[in-house]
Amino acid sequence: MSINPHFNFFPNDHVTNEQLLVEDLVIETLGIHGMPVYYLPRTDRSNTTLGIDTLYGEDPTKQYVTAHAIEMYLENTTAMEGEGDFISKFGLEIRDEVGLLVSRRRFKTNVPNMTRPREGDLVYVPLVQNFFEITHVEHENNQAMMYTLGRGRGGNVYVYSLRLKQFVFSDEIIETGIDEIDDQILDQYRGTNFVVAVGGSGTFDSSNTEIIYQGANLASATVQAIVRKWTPSTRTIDAIRVQGTFTSNVLIRGASSNAAWTLTSTDTNTPLELATEDVIDNKLIQQEADSIIDFSETNPFSEGSF
Repeated sequence: MSINPHFNFFPNDHVTNEQLLVEDLVIETLGIHGMPVYYLPRTDRSNTTLGIDTLYGEDPTKQYVTAHAIEMYLENTTAMEGEGDFISKFGLEIRDEVGLLVSRRRFKTNVPNMTRPREGDLVYVPLVQNFFEITHVEHENNQAMMYTLGRGRGGNVYVYSLRLKQFVFSDEIIETGIDEIDDQILDQYRGTNFVVAVGGSGTFDSSNTEIIYQGANLASATVQAIVRKWTPSTRTIDAIRVQGTFTSNVLIRGASSNAAWTLTSTDTNTPLELATEDVIDNKLIQQEADSIIDFSETNPFSEGSF
């Protein structure tokens, strides 16, 4: 924008046709050179304002239940950025980072009820079948665009610049209704094994959609979970997203299959087979610790007894 009034055709109070033309070209370029992704805004379990734990700086009840298709441009043309993959004393750590550009106008159109992308939201990239968490949003201006044709005052630039890191999954609910997204995360949930007694009826549905519960009916049940796998030979239900505490010697019912089996035992320490990131397996740690320290002692760390 020139300071000469004879060349200054971009006033502060409105957007000119020239600026709209540039924005149209930016959107077309993102559509040609970008890639389709899904934007997953976060909410809490009641779909209201997020409740942040001020001690740990995180939301323990966050969930992702909607996904919006949109195109974004990948700024990393050769490889991932960040600290990469390395072995630490805590195991393998993957700290990949990426940069994405998204059109402001397209974001407003495709993601309703949001003024801009937010830190903590997710972007699912089908190309690599992975989730990335937004760590920073450059919403005031962008180094790639700056103030083209005077656009930029008041944060009025053409794109948002996003910085993202690979998502570290911690049993957050991801249920968007899009199979491509939801199926990617099913194996990441920590499972709970329910062993049932002989003599039950029916077969639980292992399509990752059936809800199991204890109680007279599902509507009044305060204890429920989702079946990930049913193994008839061992009479074991591999369940995820358990809510409440299941009680032994009480029937477990299937909401859609009408199966009914009596629970005999519960194992909440099922080891993870797959993991999006480095996840500490507490069961493995407990087994290793038991071979070193005798936890039956009242005070195993003391030289004397109390």
